[in-house]
Amino acid sequence: MAKSVPKEMLPIGGKPAIQLVVEEALAAGASEVIIVTSPEKPSIMQYFTPDPTWHERVSGKEEATRFLEDLDRISQSVRFVFQREQLGLGHAVLQAASECADEKEPVLILLGDALVKSDVPCSRELVDISREFGNASVVGLEEVPQEKVSRYGIVGGKQVRDKLFKLDRLIEKPSPDMASSNLAIAGRYVLDPCVFDWLASCGTGYAGEYQLTDAIQKMLESGFPIYGYRYPGRRFDIGNPDGYREVVLAHG
Repeated sequence: MAKSVPKEMLPIGGKPAIQLVVEEALAAGASEVIIVTSPEKPSIMQYFTPDPTWHERVSGKEEATRFLEDLDRISQSVRFVFQREQLGLGHAVLQAASECADEKEPVLILLGDALVKSDVPCSRELVDISREFGNASVVGLEEVPQEKVSRYGIVGGKQVRDKLFKLDRLIEKPSPDMASSNLAIAGRYVLDPCVFDWLASCGTGYAGEYQLTDAIQKMLESGFPIYGYRYPGRRFDIGNPDGYREVVLAHG
């Protein structure tokens, strides 16, 4: 489906998926968005690079001009780093470490191939919960069928209130009999910036990759409070044809 076009650039409601993710981050209060991408995906960087030629081509077309002006405004907050080896989600996150070296507040991490359709931006809710609990780390959760827990990072913990849990365990892709619950980590995180140090020290884990879940578990073990929020709305995985078709219909 996306052999010649990066899945992050697949169109959804008149915009590429990655723009929706960037807009979600900015709506949550992010002052800057760092996109971790591959050198083999130049179209993503090109898309966020202002091009005067396009403005000339749409001169006099009000709707197109407004779209490009909004895109240019968004692009001012976007920077890029490259992941030159594909060693897992944690490795991708680790590439942004140098860009976040001076961060004192939690960082917002959004997966570029996961889109969440909800009344209130999912990331905004996670940020609000983080601030409520003194800039604590928060991971987004969704319920999955018990027989599918081995496909996800799974959490365990104590319920604090409706949809909110204080976590005591995270494990990457457990077997059903080892899973603490059927609550899966679902593509949205607000994490203390020390997560970069833990990623580096943990090294590779499951499947020979850097696992973000492992680093978060180490944070938990070292005393950092971590919460999980089962956010409302629906997450779509645009990395497969069914997920892409569903999200297109949802934004139609």
